[in-house]
Formats: sequence, C-alpha cells, structure tokens
Amino acid sequence: MRERNFDIATADGKMDTFITHPDEGGPFPAVIIYMDAPGIREELYDFARRVGTVGYYCMVPDLYYRQGRVRFDRKHMDEAQRAEMFAVMGTLSNGLIMDDTRAMLDFMSQGEPVRPGPKGSIGYCMSGQFVLSAAGTFPEEFRATASLHGVKHVTAQPDSPHLLTEKFRGEMYLGFAEDDPHVPLAEVEALRESLTGTTVKHTIEVHPGTEHGYTFPERQAFQKEAAERSWERIFAMFHRQIRPGE
Repeated sequence: MRERNFDIATADGKMDTFITHPDEGGPFPAVIIYMDAPGIREELYDFARRVGTVGYYCMVPDLYYRQGRVRFDRKHMDEAQRAEMFAVMGTLSNGLIMDDTRAMLDFMSQGEPVRPGPKGSIGYCMSGQFVLSAAGTFPEEFRATASLHGVKHVTAQPDSPHLLTEKFRGEMYLGFAEDDPHVPLAEVEALRESLTGTTVKHTIEVHPGTEHGYTFPERQAFQKEAAERSWERIFAMFHRQIRPGE
C-alpha cells in the first residue's frame, strides 16, 4: 500500500487529506471517507486502509481545515472540549463541504491513479448529511454511498439532503443504531419514505442493540457484529457499483 498526506487547494485554503491506495494495479475507483465530529485521527485512517487494501483509492479529508489544525481526543474529552468540538462542527455546512468535494474531484483528475467514472463515499455521524448531499450534487460521480449512524438526512432546512433524492443514482447503504438520540427512528422512517419510489437502489438497516457510534472500535458503543455487517454491506455495494479492475 501507498499512503501520504497532501494539502488539496480549495477556495478557502489548503485541506489536509490522507490518501491511500494499492501499490500496483491502478488506476483505481475512488472512495472518499468523510469524518465524524471528533475529526481526523488514526482510527479513520485505518478505515481508509481497509478500503484501500481491496483495490480502491481512498481519501480522508480534514473538513475542519478552515479553523486551522483542529484535533480532538475523544477518549480524554472534558465538557469544555466537547463544547469546542460541537462549535467547530457548527461551522460546517452542506454548501461548504460540496465546495470541498468539488476540489477533491478536481484533484483526483490531475494525475492521480484514479479510474474515471463512478466513485464511492462513506460518511459517519455528522457526515451522513454530506455524503447524501454529494450524491445529489454530483450524481454522475457518486454511485455508491454509505452513511453510518449519520445525522441530518431529513431536516426542515432548504439544504436538507432528502430534497435531492430524485437526483440520486446508483446505490446507497444507510446503517443506523437502534438507540440513537441523534437520529430518532422517526427520522429514519422519514428518510425511508423520501427514498420510496426513487430510482436509487437503497438499503436502510437498523442494527438491533446498538448505540450511536457502533462502528468505531475505540468507542464504548462499538458493536463488532453490527460494524462488520456494515462493512459487508458496503463492500458488496462497492463490488456492484465501483468494482476494482474493471
């Protein structure tokens, strides 16, 4: 495997981005992993490595770059740091992240070992809204979209991702926790309703006995069976929509 960090130029500065892909056999289909609220850390890079080892070019951008080099240690976070984390998270919007996504797509086309055509994305927690927004904003680019315990899929705001459902293409996997105060089951059902009748193939799965953050090995909420099932679903979708070597 090859891996490096690169500062991708955007309209608002330079976005530190972790990149990994196999050493040989390219060009590769691309996948972007959008971070959760605690932000950039080795745990996310390990997710990217897992995706990369099966034949993908995978990126993890630091979405907090506009605020400088922001890092949070969730395992040792007090209330003041938690408040800071939510404050930084509040500086983001679907519009800003779509600008960043456009910059990443442009970067991929400039000599990177990326296969032209459909791409994948995975969003965690706060980035559930971002991967759905990307699927609707760049429907020719994103054809394999995964959201894991993602938030704000359906809101009353004019930029709510569910308003883009008619533009979605390809396939989506949306995994939710059974007990999640950030994503009530009523919101899950609202999302299911918004996707009904659309052309995008989609799977919405609520994992029994899980809490918000069940996919992260370093969290107390980690539930291995549900996390591995989510990976199984995601890789099966990738195999159908953006299969390596084709």
